[in-house]
Amino acid sequence: MAKVLIAGGGLAGLAAAAALGRDGWEVDLFEARPYLGGRATSYAVPAGGEEVPETIDNCQHVVLRCCVNLLDFYQRLGVRERITFYREFYFIEPGGRISVLKRGGLPAPLHFTGSFLRMKCFSAADKMAIGRALVALRWERTRRRDLDRISMLEWLLQKRQTPRAIDRFWRQVLVSAINEDLDRMAAIHGFQVFWLGFLSSADGYEMGIPSVPLGQLYAADEWQRMPNVRLHLRSPVEHIDADGFVVDGEALTADRYICALPFEKLGAIGLPAPDLQHSPITGVHLWFDREVTTLPHATLLDRTMQWMFNKDRGRYLQLVVSASRDLTALSRKEIVEIAVGDLRTFLPRVRDANLVKAHVVKEQRATFSAAPGTESLRPGTDTLIPNLYLAGDWTRSGWPATMEGAVRSGYIAAEAVAKTAGKSSIYLIG
Repeated sequence: MAKVLIAGGGLAGLAAAAALGRDGWEVDLFEARPYLGGRATSYAVPAGGEEVPETIDNCQHVVLRCCVNLLDFYQRLGVRERITFYREFYFIEPGGRISVLKRGGLPAPLHFTGSFLRMKCFSAADKMAIGRALVALRWERTRRRDLDRISMLEWLLQKRQTPRAIDRFWRQVLVSAINEDLDRMAAIHGFQVFWLGFLSSADGYEMGIPSVPLGQLYAADEWQRMPNVRLHLRSPVEHIDADGFVVDGEALTADRYICALPFEKLGAIGLPAPDLQHSPITGVHLWFDREVTTLPHATLLDRTMQWMFNKDRGRYLQLVVSASRDLTALSRKEIVEIAVGDLRTFLPRVRDANLVKAHVVKEQRATFSAAPGTESLRPGTDTLIPNLYLAGDWTRSGWPATMEGAVRSGYIAAEAVAKTAGKSSIYLIG
C-alpha cells in the first residue's frame, strides 16, 4: 500500500489524514505538540490547591451550516453529533436590550426579513442601508473584478452604509468570521461570508458550537478504526526536502508528502514561505460564583468584547475579541477588567456576581491577515518538490482563514496525492 507522511496535526493535516486513511493509504502524521488540533484545540489550565484543572478551548471556534467540508470531517471522525446548532443570533446593546436575528418562513435570500425588520438595535435608516448593500452584494459578487484589491470598508462606504450599520452589523459579523478589521479585510472575503452564510440558503447561517472541548473532537475513537493512520505527537518535523522528512534526527521516506504546518514555520524546515501577515485573537475565560445569563451566546455591541459564549450554566463565560491588536500590549489583569466591565453593561446580574477566576489566551498568530492583495500570495497545493503538497488555511483553499478553509486545504492536498497514484478520489465538497 502507498504511504504518505504528513507534517502538522492541525485541522488541515488531520483532514488529509482522515481522507487518505479511509481510502487505504498508509498515513503517518507528525505533530510537534502533545495534542492535536493546532490553533483550534483545548488544553487543561493548571489549578491551585485541590481545584480540578479546567479544560478550555484556546478560543471559541464555531461552525456554520455552510461549512460543509468541516462537517464532513467531523462525520468521518464520528463526532458530528457533538456539535449543537443554534438558529438565533442575539445582539445585545449596552443596557441589556436584546435583538434576535433568525430565519422565518420566506425562502432565501429573504428568510431573515421578518426578524431583521424587528431588530431594535438598528434604526430604519440602518436597515435600509443594510438591505441596499445586501442586494448589491448579491449582484456584484460575480461581476466585480476588484474585490480582492479593495477593503470591505471601502466597499461599504461606496454603498453609503450608516456608521451604526457598519459598526453593529457588518463589523460584528465579519471581523469575527474572518479575524480582520474591515479596513484591512479584502472585500472578496466579506462577500463570501455573507453569500454562503446569509444569502444563498436558509440554514447556512446556523451556528454550531461543540458540546465538548475541541481537543476531544480529534481524539475520537474513530482513529482506532483506521489502523493504517498513525498519529505521532511530540514529534516535530525538522526538515523537508526532495528526500523526505527529518523527524527527531531520523530521515523518513514515503511515496507522497504533505506539509500542513503554519506558513511562518516553513522557512525553518527548508521550504519557501509566502509573504503573509498575521492577525491575532484574544479569548477571555471568566468563572463567576453564580449564573449571570441564560443566553447560549450573544454578540456584544459597541464595546471591546465582541462575542460571548455560555460554556457552563451561565457561570463560565468565554469572550472573544478578533483582530485584537489593541489588546496585544495589555496585561492579563487589564484585559480581564475590560471584559468584566463590558459584561456589566450587557448582563445586569454580573454586577452582583463575584469573579472566581479568569484566564486570558492571546493567539498572536491566530490566522493570516486577509488583506487586499493577499489572494495572489496564497500558494496552491503543488510545490516545486515532486510528491510534496501543501495544506493549511493559509493556502489557496477558496476560503479565508477558518476551520472550513483548513479542512478544504487538507482535502485538496489529499486529492492531489490520490491523483498522482492514478486515483480520481474526490474529497472536497463544493
